[in-house]
Amino acid sequence: MKYDKEEKAIIDAYEKGKIKLSTPSKKEIETIQATAKKTLIKDKRITIRLYDHDYQGIQKKALEMGVPYQTLISGIIHRYIEGELTSKTG
Repeated sequence: MKYDKEEKAIIDAYEKGKIKLSTPSKKEIETIQATAKKTLIKDKRITIRLYDHDYQGIQKKALEMGVPYQTLISGIIHRYIEGELTSKTG
């Protein structure tokens, strides 16, 4: 697994005993569980039209990645909304 600089710094500090893990409180666990549950629920269904070429391309990419093409499309949209993907501007 590859880590970025921040992740490496955290792991190094933990391994050197500079930081310690704490046990989350019952309330923190409940909050984390509720957030995770909300994250996993996909409650909106949409219909989109694609060019045949794009549809075939997304199916091919999904097959290469071993995921359903709907999951790939959903992931791409999520990453774009979160700012992990950006659009090209001329």
